[in-house]
Amino acid sequence: MPNQTVLISGASIAGPALAYWLRRYGFDVTVVERAAALRPGGQAVDFKDGVHLEVLKRMGILDAVRARRTGTTDMVFVDANDRELAVMSGDFTGGAMEILRGDLAAVLYEQTRDTVEYVFGDTVTALRDTGSGVHVAFENAAARTFDLVVGADGIHSRVRHLAFGPESDFVTHLGYYYCVAGASRWADKSVPRERATGYAHNVPGKLAVDGGAKAQQMYMFASPELDYSRTDTSAQRRIVRSVFAEVGWHVPRMLTELDDLDEVYLDSISQVRMNGTYTRGRVALLGDAAYGNTLAGFGTGLALVGAYVLAGELASSAGDYDAAYRAYNRIMKRYAKIAGNSNTGPFLAPKTAAGIKARNWFLGSRLFGLMLKYGDKAANDVDLVDYPQTARNRA
Repeated sequence: MPNQTVLISGASIAGPALAYWLRRYGFDVTVVERAAALRPGGQAVDFKDGVHLEVLKRMGILDAVRARRTGTTDMVFVDANDRELAVMSGDFTGGAMEILRGDLAAVLYEQTRDTVEYVFGDTVTALRDTGSGVHVAFENAAARTFDLVVGADGIHSRVRHLAFGPESDFVTHLGYYYCVAGASRWADKSVPRERATGYAHNVPGKLAVDGGAKAQQMYMFASPELDYSRTDTSAQRRIVRSVFAEVGWHVPRMLTELDDLDEVYLDSISQVRMNGTYTRGRVALLGDAAYGNTLAGFGTGLALVGAYVLAGELASSAGDYDAAYRAYNRIMKRYAKIAGNSNTGPFLAPKTAAGIKARNWFLGSRLFGLMLKYGDKAANDVDLVDYPQTARNRA
């Protein structure tokens, strides 16, 4: 069968998930990752019940993911004197099952490392369609030609930039930034997996979270686009200290501790808008590179479902990648609507005192329960095709 060699850029979640399915269907897969090794820890990611867990089951990793799951973590909103104002249930923030991003990446890597070529510490620098394949230049390794290339390299995708155009054409800043700092409490395997609590405090346009599942500290604030390097953690710390310098509550102590915390990451809340076309020529986009919406709550599930669909369609197309890509675009355009045009910034960090009060009321209302049900329904609004068993056994 033609179009058998596939390069995947990105070894976080979407990339190794796609690599798993492609190898199961008999493809020859290489994964390139900019980082020198798998990134441990990281913030918690979650899955909804139903389709998401079914994909994990079909991959044979549901038990492994369940064994590394975090506890369910409520977020309690408090005033400056630690008086409780509202609670956002861990059943909303953690879905049916939550796991640290690094732990999930490790599970996926363990499933694929013996049959997939992983190249760490490198990245794609150029792509050229030769008519019969894609000639790929790398920052460090020698150039190679692959039948197909998939960008699973996040919302700031290098592959998308090279194959589709500049990030500004596809990524929309939604007016907020967030910062996670320090490993989640769940990174400490000695911590019991009971229900835990993170405490959150708002002032207009800003949110500070002390503890909880996502990270040791979390910040969110309204802002136009900022000019800084995402690899310069010192600059990111300075931005957070400047924005939150006048905020009370636990924030002065948190900012004092910020320099001693690892894994500091500041990024915009943004949405990728590809108009339902996630492929161009022999190149496809997957996960956040294709349909990312920061902190919208569906990213990990979208990535795993997208990997299942893309690999299954490629395996079923008998080498006709155009047909496979068309089917992938059609299925994921509809399913990716679950991420919608939502923006967590105004919800978690309202810009006015009245907005904060209204959000707190909403969290205790029946409407919030209805929103939970809608999210669960949307996450299951896709038919998982049982791709041909004959394709499944090619490996």
